[in-house]
Amino acid sequence: MSINFGDGAKRAIVFSFFVVVACLLAVVSAEDPYRFFTWNVTYGDIYPLGVRQQGILINGQFPGPDIDSVSNDNLIINVYNSLPEPFLISWNGVLQRKNSWEDGVYGTNCPIPPGKNFTYVMQVKDQIGSFFYFPSLAFHKAAGGFGGIRILSRPLIPVPFPKPDGDYTVLIGDWYKKNHTTLKKILDRGHKLPFPDGILIQGRGSNGASYTVEQGKTYRFRISNVGLQNSLNFRIQGHKLKLVEVEGTHTMQTTYSSLDVHVGQSYSILVTADRPAQDYYIAVSSRFTTKILTSTAILRYSNSAGSVQGPPPGGPTTEIDWSLRQARSIRTNLTASGPRPNPQGSYHYGLINTTRTIILGNSADSVNGKQRYAVNSVSFIPTDTPLKLADHFKIGGVFRVGSISDKPTGHGMYLDTSVMGADFRAFVEIVFHNKENIVQSWHFDGHSFFVVGMDGGLWTPDRRQEYNLRDAIARCTIQVYPRSWTAIYVALDNVGMWNLRSEFWARQYLGQQFYMRVYSPVESIRDENPIPTNALLCGRASGRHTRPL
Repeated sequence: MSINFGDGAKRAIVFSFFVVVACLLAVVSAEDPYRFFTWNVTYGDIYPLGVRQQGILINGQFPGPDIDSVSNDNLIINVYNSLPEPFLISWNGVLQRKNSWEDGVYGTNCPIPPGKNFTYVMQVKDQIGSFFYFPSLAFHKAAGGFGGIRILSRPLIPVPFPKPDGDYTVLIGDWYKKNHTTLKKILDRGHKLPFPDGILIQGRGSNGASYTVEQGKTYRFRISNVGLQNSLNFRIQGHKLKLVEVEGTHTMQTTYSSLDVHVGQSYSILVTADRPAQDYYIAVSSRFTTKILTSTAILRYSNSAGSVQGPPPGGPTTEIDWSLRQARSIRTNLTASGPRPNPQGSYHYGLINTTRTIILGNSADSVNGKQRYAVNSVSFIPTDTPLKLADHFKIGGVFRVGSISDKPTGHGMYLDTSVMGADFRAFVEIVFHNKENIVQSWHFDGHSFFVVGMDGGLWTPDRRQEYNLRDAIARCTIQVYPRSWTAIYVALDNVGMWNLRSEFWARQYLGQQFYMRVYSPVESIRDENPIPTNALLCGRASGRHTRPL
């Protein structure tokens, strides 16, 4: 049977067709949302431990403002440097897909000169979770300039727990009463830093910070250790901590009485206000130190009938074994959705053959009579030109690929601008060896990795039989216990020049870091963004030209 349409009906059908096509094209070409931030970085007086110090403020705040965003958002952050010296901000755990141009460390970016500004342009592509930002130059991290980053799931992608009734950022870290300039001079003179003076919770000493909750409701606390060197233990008097996310990965929802948070790490916990209505201590204390530093904040019920009662809750009484068991218990929730609409466990990392094993050994020694720290015997020294710019403009004499070995050499420590070459899309095993009697913490910019194993003693290939090849946690910062090892698997799926460093900031400052050049010979914008038109140029890259985006 045929149906004949009149001219008017035909025109209506054609018009409707073009409307539908236009709508579909609009959906396909629609950009992800943009979020704009303008920050002014200044010095100001702060009193976190009761004495006046010179702190770094962002828009007058210490700590700085939170960045609230949703997965796939474009972030435009215009940073005005009102300090009398150069400044840079880095984004701890934000992966910067195809975009090491915005990483914010000196190996990739020229500093923002005094009185000038720089606009970071980045997308939190296919990422969720809890992270933080911090100043990466000189010893600015000891003065503040840090803040929390929240990346929420897109509305159509489910989260494996009910929406909490509140969402709090909790920045914790060790702190000194001395100004950061004094601490920097101590390091520059070749000495070690003294023991810290205290612990800060959200930029304040004991009982300076408080978090208000309503009885019967559940709250998310995003805890980040933004300190300089000490592992910390976090706990709340009379309350359980349900772990739900670690640096962008939803976890098996294990409940803990307290949680070890090592330097540079971030965790999300759920806390239900299910106790009698009063105030309770939040306690944070140093771990693995002879002298225990403790600071407190207040969990305040909105209908509180009284102030805190009794002493603050004590932390773990055992040392390494307790913390190691807790670390091994942190697993990926394989049934939870990731930042894309597919389960986190759909990437079967345990079935992929590694193509390379890199073994990294940390060491402490003196070079030319001054304290230095190294990776595989190489103590990193910066050059006059960021490595990323030298690589892009093919400027010789700045660095040499292969200037650090894949394995500890057993040789004495020496100074060099260490860069390790790596192939784009390689799947590698990295083993951190720690022969020292301290806990180490390591971070890899631009990548998230699977923590497949950790234990005491020396790593040997036989230890691979103990690896977790099914539901290991994926994260970007990992601890290595004293005289122990930690092994990770990482897909080098992000072209660029990426910093791999100790999160002990004095060690990083004195050479315990290097850069991994993840290289693709194709040099295509499919694999890496072109140099931004607003890129700052310095050193031997001064006077060069950037090409349009």
